[in-house]
Amino acid sequence: MVVLNKIYTRTGDSGETALGNGDRVAKHSARVNAYGTVDETNATIGMARLHASGEIDTQLAAIQNDLFDLGADLCRPEMDKDAEAEYPPLRVTQSLVDRLESEIDVMNKSLTPLRSFILPGGSALAAHLHICRTVSRRAERLAVELSTLESINPAAVKYLNRLSDWCFVAARMANDQGENDVLWVPGANT
Repeated sequence: MVVLNKIYTRTGDSGETALGNGDRVAKHSARVNAYGTVDETNATIGMARLHASGEIDTQLAAIQNDLFDLGADLCRPEMDKDAEAEYPPLRVTQSLVDRLESEIDVMNKSLTPLRSFILPGGSALAAHLHICRTVSRRAERLAVELSTLESINPAAVKYLNRLSDWCFVAARMANDQGENDVLWVPGANT
């Protein structure tokens, strides 16, 4: 269990922060950008939950917990010394990706196929889920960028990719199973 007795430490005042393994890096490093944007994704999920209820709220709560695990995963570089660590690093697993896929499949069964791209909007929950989708896509891009510089857990990128899909399908569900999706009309204003 994490115990936080003091919120500010002043150790980051010079523009550096500590990773999960104790290494200090610049706050603008690719790794910090990646897990920071995962944290931002989590915050947007929290906003969406203000408009959610029932099963979707339960699923969003699980996703928030997953995102903390994912942040912990990205915060701790993969290294040979992981086996020697005081405690094993937390790593996202394929089972979390599989759960998202299963939930997407269940939601998608009740939706009519799309005949147009949709615009972010509709209900308040759908609009918030579209924000979650775009922020999770940014987190995915940053995780992919990090993976070109350092070794990361491939399941982390898969999870973020699937999460954006999940948010898209859940947004359609929040728009009365897609009946109230806001459809894109190409060239409508030209």
